[in-house]
Amino acid sequence: MSENEFNRREFLKLTGKAAALASVIGGGGYLISQNQYSPSKKVLQDSNGNRSISPNLELPDVVAIKSTDHKEAALTALTLIGGINRFISRGDIVTIKPNIGWDRSPEMAANTNPELVKFMAEQCFEAGASKVIVTDMPCNDSRRTFARSGIQQSLEEVGAQVILPEDRYLVHADLKGEILGEWPVLRQFLETDKLINMPIVKHHSLSKITVGMKNWYGVLGGTRNRLHQKIDLSISDLADFFRPTLVIVDATRVLIRNGPSGGSLEDVEIHDTVIAATDQVAADSYACRFLNIDPGSIGFITDAQARGLGKVTGYTLVEQI
Repeated sequence: MSENEFNRREFLKLTGKAAALASVIGGGGYLISQNQYSPSKKVLQDSNGNRSISPNLELPDVVAIKSTDHKEAALTALTLIGGINRFISRGDIVTIKPNIGWDRSPEMAANTNPELVKFMAEQCFEAGASKVIVTDMPCNDSRRTFARSGIQQSLEEVGAQVILPEDRYLVHADLKGEILGEWPVLRQFLETDKLINMPIVKHHSLSKITVGMKNWYGVLGGTRNRLHQKIDLSISDLADFFRPTLVIVDATRVLIRNGPSGGSLEDVEIHDTVIAATDQVAADSYACRFLNIDPGSIGFITDAQARGLGKVTGYTLVEQI
Protein backbone atom coordinates (compact mmCIF):
# COMPACT_ATOMS: atom_id res chain seq x y z
CA MET A 1 0.00 0.00 0.00
CA SER A 2 1.41 3.42 -0.95
CA GLU A 3 2.05 5.97 1.77
CA ASN A 4 -0.76 8.12 0.34
CA GLU A 5 -3.25 5.27 0.36
CA PHE A 6 -6.03 5.81 2.88
CA ASN A 7 -6.27 2.85 5.29
CA ARG A 8 -9.73 2.98 6.77
CA ARG A 9 -9.03 0.40 9.46
CA GLU A 10 -6.06 2.34 10.85
CA PHE A 11 -8.01 5.60 10.48
CA LEU A 12 -10.87 4.24 12.57
CA LYS A 13 -8.47 3.01 15.24
CA LEU A 14 -6.88 6.44 15.53
CA THR A 15 -10.12 8.38 15.50
CA GLY A 16 -11.71 5.98 17.95
CA LYS A 17 -8.90 6.63 20.41
CA ALA A 18 -9.19 10.36 19.90
CA ALA A 19 -12.95 10.26 20.44
CA ALA A 20 -12.49 8.29 23.65
CA LEU A 21 -10.01 10.86 24.91
CA ALA A 22 -12.39 13.68 24.00
CA SER A 23 -15.16 12.09 26.06
CA VAL A 24 -12.84 11.79 29.07
CA ILE A 25 -11.98 15.49 28.99
CA GLY A 26 -15.54 16.56 28.37
CA GLY A 27 -15.79 16.52 24.58
CA GLY A 28 -18.21 13.56 24.22
CA GLY A 29 -21.63 13.60 22.59
CA TYR A 30 -22.28 13.65 18.89
CA LEU A 31 -20.20 16.66 17.87
CA ILE A 32 -16.58 15.95 17.05
CA SER A 33 -13.65 18.15 18.03
CA GLN A 34 -12.42 20.13 15.07
CA ASN A 35 -8.73 19.18 15.46
CA GLN A 36 -8.90 15.39 15.23
CA TYR A 37 -9.25 14.55 11.59
CA SER A 38 -7.52 16.76 9.05
CA PRO A 39 -4.42 18.93 8.77
CA SER A 40 -6.58 22.03 8.84
CA LYS A 41 -8.19 23.02 12.12
CA LYS A 42 -10.44 25.57 10.50
CA VAL A 43 -14.12 24.70 10.48
CA LEU A 44 -15.83 25.70 7.25
CA GLN A 45 -18.70 27.61 8.82
CA ASP A 46 -19.95 28.74 5.42
CA SER A 47 -19.78 25.27 3.87
CA ASN A 48 -22.75 24.45 1.67
CA GLY A 49 -23.87 21.07 0.37
CA ASN A 50 -26.93 22.37 -1.45
CA ARG A 51 -26.58 21.70 -5.20
CA SER A 52 -30.29 21.36 -5.97
CA ILE A 53 -31.84 22.97 -9.04
CA SER A 54 -35.02 24.98 -9.44
CA PRO A 55 -38.18 22.88 -9.72
CA ASN A 56 -40.02 22.55 -13.01
CA LEU A 57 -43.74 21.95 -12.50
CA GLU A 58 -44.06 20.60 -16.04
CA LEU A 59 -41.74 17.69 -15.26
CA PRO A 60 -42.22 14.78 -12.85
CA ASP A 61 -40.50 14.54 -9.47
CA VAL A 62 -39.78 10.85 -9.97
CA VAL A 63 -39.41 8.62 -13.02
CA ALA A 64 -39.10 4.83 -12.73
CA ILE A 65 -38.24 2.67 -15.74
CA LYS A 66 -37.96 -1.10 -15.87
CA SER A 67 -35.87 -2.80 -18.55
CA THR A 68 -33.32 -5.59 -18.69
CA ASP A 69 -31.22 -3.11 -20.67
CA HIS A 70 -30.13 -1.01 -17.69
CA LYS A 71 -28.44 1.66 -19.78
CA GLU A 72 -31.62 2.13 -21.79
CA ALA A 73 -33.67 2.29 -18.59
CA ALA A 74 -31.37 4.99 -17.22
CA LEU A 75 -31.46 6.98 -20.45
CA THR A 76 -35.25 6.85 -20.61
CA ALA A 77 -35.61 7.90 -16.96
CA LEU A 78 -33.15 10.73 -17.44
CA THR A 79 -34.87 11.91 -20.62
CA LEU A 80 -38.33 11.93 -19.03
CA ILE A 81 -37.13 13.97 -16.07
CA GLY A 82 -35.72 16.65 -18.35
CA GLY A 83 -32.52 15.28 -19.89
CA ILE A 84 -28.94 15.66 -18.75
CA ASN A 85 -28.72 19.28 -19.92
CA ARG A 86 -31.32 20.25 -17.35
CA PHE A 87 -28.80 19.32 -14.68
CA ILE A 88 -25.30 19.69 -16.08
CA SER A 89 -23.87 22.76 -17.83
CA ARG A 90 -20.72 23.16 -19.88
CA GLY A 91 -17.67 23.54 -17.66
CA ASP A 92 -19.30 22.05 -14.54
CA ILE A 93 -17.33 20.04 -12.03
CA VAL A 94 -19.62 17.13 -11.16
CA THR A 95 -19.25 14.86 -8.15
CA ILE A 96 -21.08 11.52 -8.27
CA LYS A 97 -21.81 9.66 -5.03
CA PRO A 98 -22.47 5.96 -5.60
CA ASN A 99 -22.64 3.44 -2.80
CA ILE A 100 -19.15 1.87 -2.80
CA GLY A 101 -19.27 0.76 0.79
CA TRP A 102 -18.57 -2.95 0.72
CA ASP A 103 -16.02 -5.44 -0.57
CA ARG A 104 -18.61 -7.20 -2.73
CA SER A 105 -18.93 -8.00 -6.41
CA PRO A 106 -21.79 -6.35 -8.37
CA GLU A 107 -24.11 -9.35 -8.33
CA MET A 108 -24.26 -9.18 -4.51
CA ALA A 109 -26.18 -5.86 -4.72
CA ALA A 110 -24.24 -4.21 -1.90
CA ASN A 111 -22.84 -1.43 -4.12
CA THR A 112 -24.27 0.64 -6.95
CA ASN A 113 -24.35 -1.02 -10.37
CA PRO A 114 -21.07 -0.03 -12.11
CA GLU A 115 -22.82 0.06 -15.49
CA LEU A 116 -25.12 2.83 -14.23
CA VAL A 117 -22.30 4.86 -12.69
CA LYS A 118 -20.36 4.67 -15.95
CA PHE A 119 -23.46 5.73 -17.89
CA MET A 120 -23.98 8.81 -15.74
CA ALA A 121 -20.33 9.82 -16.02
CA GLU A 122 -20.62 9.54 -19.80
CA GLN A 123 -23.77 11.65 -19.77
CA CYS A 124 -22.09 14.36 -17.72
CA PHE A 125 -19.17 14.53 -20.13
CA GLU A 126 -21.54 14.68 -23.09
CA ALA A 127 -23.26 17.67 -21.45
CA GLY A 128 -19.90 19.44 -21.27
CA ALA A 129 -18.73 18.75 -17.72
CA SER A 130 -15.08 19.70 -17.32
CA LYS A 131 -14.48 17.08 -14.65
CA VAL A 132 -16.43 14.13 -13.25
CA ILE A 133 -15.34 12.94 -9.81
CA VAL A 134 -16.52 9.72 -8.17
CA THR A 135 -15.70 8.91 -4.57
CA ASP A 136 -17.08 7.39 -1.37
CA MET A 137 -15.90 6.46 2.13
CA PRO A 138 -16.20 2.66 2.26
CA CYS A 139 -16.77 0.58 5.36
CA ASN A 140 -14.32 -2.03 4.01
CA ASP A 141 -10.81 -1.48 2.70
CA SER A 142 -10.91 1.23 0.02
CA ARG A 143 -8.62 -0.39 -2.53
CA ARG A 144 -10.39 -3.74 -2.45
CA THR A 145 -13.86 -2.21 -2.34
CA PHE A 146 -13.38 0.20 -5.25
CA ALA A 147 -11.84 -2.55 -7.38
CA ARG A 148 -14.21 -5.41 -6.54
CA SER A 149 -17.31 -3.26 -6.94
CA GLY A 150 -16.42 -2.89 -10.63
CA ILE A 151 -16.91 0.87 -10.39
CA GLN A 152 -13.25 1.87 -10.53
CA GLN A 153 -12.53 0.02 -13.76
CA SER A 154 -15.76 1.12 -15.45
CA LEU A 155 -14.98 4.78 -14.78
CA GLU A 156 -11.38 4.61 -15.92
CA GLU A 157 -12.77 3.62 -19.32
CA VAL A 158 -14.56 6.97 -19.68
CA GLY A 159 -12.02 9.31 -18.10
CA ALA A 160 -13.77 10.05 -14.82
CA GLN A 161 -11.58 10.80 -11.81
CA VAL A 162 -11.94 8.04 -9.23
CA ILE A 163 -10.71 9.21 -5.83
CA LEU A 164 -9.93 6.77 -3.06
CA PRO A 165 -10.53 8.56 0.25
CA GLU A 166 -7.46 9.80 2.10
CA ASP A 167 -7.18 11.84 5.27
CA ARG A 168 -5.81 14.79 3.26
CA TYR A 169 -9.20 15.07 1.53
CA LEU A 170 -11.10 15.59 4.78
CA VAL A 171 -12.16 19.09 5.80
CA HIS A 172 -14.16 20.16 8.80
CA ALA A 173 -17.63 21.35 7.88
CA ASP A 174 -20.37 22.74 10.06
CA LEU A 175 -23.34 20.61 8.98
CA LYS A 176 -25.73 22.66 11.10
CA GLY A 177 -27.90 19.67 11.96
CA GLU A 178 -29.89 18.71 15.02
CA ILE A 179 -27.18 16.24 16.06
CA LEU A 180 -24.62 16.73 13.31
CA GLY A 181 -22.52 19.80 13.88
CA GLU A 182 -18.82 19.98 13.04
CA TRP A 183 -17.78 16.86 11.20
CA PRO A 184 -14.99 15.73 8.84
CA VAL A 185 -16.31 15.58 5.28
CA LEU A 186 -14.71 14.58 2.00
CA ARG A 187 -14.02 17.93 0.37
CA GLN A 188 -15.07 16.70 -3.09
CA PHE A 189 -18.70 16.93 -1.96
CA LEU A 190 -18.30 20.59 -1.04
CA GLU A 191 -15.98 21.77 -3.81
CA THR A 192 -18.22 20.92 -6.74
CA ASP A 193 -20.74 22.58 -9.03
CA LYS A 194 -23.19 19.68 -9.27
CA LEU A 195 -23.85 16.69 -7.06
CA ILE A 196 -25.43 13.44 -8.26
CA ASN A 197 -26.50 10.87 -5.67
CA MET A 198 -26.47 7.30 -7.02
CA PRO A 199 -27.58 4.89 -4.28
CA ILE A 200 -28.68 1.29 -4.52
CA VAL A 201 -31.85 0.05 -2.81
CA LYS A 202 -31.00 -2.22 0.13
CA HIS A 203 -32.28 -3.57 3.39
CA HIS A 204 -30.52 -2.04 6.39
CA SER A 205 -30.40 -3.69 9.79
CA LEU A 206 -30.84 -0.40 11.70
CA SER A 207 -32.71 2.03 9.43
CA LYS A 208 -34.72 -0.77 7.71
CA ILE A 209 -33.84 0.61 4.27
CA THR A 210 -30.98 2.50 2.72
CA VAL A 211 -31.41 4.45 -0.50
CA GLY A 212 -30.41 8.04 -1.26
CA MET A 213 -30.54 9.90 2.05
CA LYS A 214 -28.71 7.17 3.97
CA ASN A 215 -26.11 7.15 1.17
CA TRP A 216 -24.82 10.49 2.46
CA TYR A 217 -23.12 8.63 5.32
CA GLY A 218 -20.40 7.90 2.75
CA VAL A 219 -19.31 11.55 2.62
CA LEU A 220 -18.28 11.46 6.30
CA GLY A 221 -15.00 10.63 7.94
CA GLY A 222 -14.67 10.05 11.63
CA THR A 223 -16.41 7.50 13.81
CA ARG A 224 -19.71 7.71 12.00
CA ASN A 225 -20.99 4.48 13.60
CA ARG A 226 -21.60 6.65 16.68
CA LEU A 227 -24.40 8.28 14.71
CA HIS A 228 -26.30 4.99 14.73
CA GLN A 229 -27.52 5.86 18.22
CA LYS A 230 -29.86 8.37 16.56
CA ILE A 231 -29.75 7.10 13.03
CA ASP A 232 -32.97 8.65 11.72
CA LEU A 233 -32.04 12.15 12.86
CA SER A 234 -28.51 11.81 11.53
CA ILE A 235 -29.80 10.74 8.10
CA SER A 236 -32.25 13.62 7.86
CA ASP A 237 -29.54 16.02 9.07
CA LEU A 238 -27.36 14.87 6.18
CA ALA A 239 -30.22 15.12 3.70
CA ASP A 240 -30.91 18.64 4.95
CA PHE A 241 -27.32 19.67 4.31
CA PHE A 242 -26.54 17.70 1.13
CA ARG A 243 -29.24 18.50 -1.39
CA PRO A 244 -28.33 16.87 -4.70
CA THR A 245 -28.77 18.14 -8.20
CA LEU A 246 -30.15 14.76 -9.25
CA VAL A 247 -30.81 11.33 -7.74
CA ILE A 248 -30.39 8.17 -9.81
CA VAL A 249 -31.48 5.10 -7.85
CA ASP A 250 -30.24 1.63 -8.74
CA ALA A 251 -33.04 -0.89 -8.27
CA THR A 252 -31.70 -3.31 -10.86
CA ARG A 253 -30.66 -5.75 -8.13
CA VAL A 254 -32.14 -5.22 -4.66
CA LEU A 255 -30.70 -6.58 -1.43
CA ILE A 256 -33.84 -7.60 0.45
CA ARG A 257 -32.23 -9.15 3.55
CA ASN A 258 -29.04 -8.98 5.61
CA GLY A 259 -28.19 -5.47 4.54
CA PRO A 260 -26.36 -3.32 4.14
CA SER A 261 -23.45 -5.62 3.26
CA GLY A 262 -25.23 -8.81 2.18
CA GLY A 263 -23.03 -11.61 0.92
CA SER A 264 -25.47 -14.18 -0.45
CA LEU A 265 -27.22 -14.29 -3.81
CA GLU A 266 -30.24 -15.70 -1.98
CA ASP A 267 -30.76 -12.25 -0.48
CA VAL A 268 -30.90 -10.52 -3.88
CA GLU A 269 -33.98 -9.91 -6.02
CA ILE A 270 -33.83 -8.82 -9.65
CA HIS A 271 -36.01 -5.79 -10.42
CA ASP A 272 -34.21 -4.25 -13.44
CA THR A 273 -35.45 -0.78 -12.51
CA VAL A 274 -33.75 2.61 -12.63
CA ILE A 275 -35.25 5.65 -10.88
CA ALA A 276 -34.47 9.30 -11.60
CA ALA A 277 -35.64 11.98 -9.18
CA THR A 278 -35.20 15.61 -8.24
CA ASP A 279 -36.86 15.04 -4.84
CA GLN A 280 -34.64 12.90 -2.60
CA VAL A 281 -37.46 12.21 -0.15
CA ALA A 282 -39.77 11.05 -2.94
CA ALA A 283 -36.97 8.90 -4.37
CA ASP A 284 -36.51 7.08 -1.06
CA SER A 285 -40.26 6.81 -0.57
CA TYR A 286 -40.79 5.27 -3.99
CA ALA A 287 -37.92 2.83 -3.43
CA CYS A 288 -39.58 1.45 -0.28
CA ARG A 289 -41.89 -0.64 -2.46
CA PHE A 290 -39.01 -2.92 -3.42
CA LEU A 291 -38.73 -4.02 0.21
CA ASN A 292 -42.51 -3.95 0.82
CA ILE A 293 -42.09 -1.13 3.34
CA ASP A 294 -44.51 1.69 4.06
CA PRO A 295 -42.40 4.85 3.68
CA GLY A 296 -44.53 6.51 6.34
CA SER A 297 -43.08 4.04 8.85
CA ILE A 298 -39.48 5.10 8.23
CA GLY A 299 -38.34 7.75 10.68
CA PHE A 300 -35.78 9.55 8.53
CA ILE A 301 -38.20 9.75 5.59
CA THR A 302 -41.00 11.32 7.61
CA ASP A 303 -38.56 13.61 9.42
CA ALA A 304 -37.11 14.78 6.10
CA GLN A 305 -40.60 15.59 4.86
CA ALA A 306 -41.31 17.52 8.08
CA ARG A 307 -38.21 19.62 7.36
CA GLY A 308 -39.60 20.49 3.94
CA LEU A 309 -37.01 18.47 2.03
CA GLY A 310 -39.53 16.63 -0.16
CA LYS A 311 -42.66 14.53 -0.29
CA VAL A 312 -43.47 11.08 1.05
CA THR A 313 -46.69 11.00 -0.97
CA GLY A 314 -48.25 13.25 -3.55
CA TYR A 315 -45.15 13.66 -5.68
CA THR A 316 -45.52 13.54 -9.46
CA LEU A 317 -44.54 10.19 -10.91
CA VAL A 318 -43.97 8.71 -14.34
CA GLU A 319 -43.28 4.99 -14.45
CA GLN A 320 -42.90 2.26 -17.01
CA ILE A 321 -42.95 -0.86 -14.86
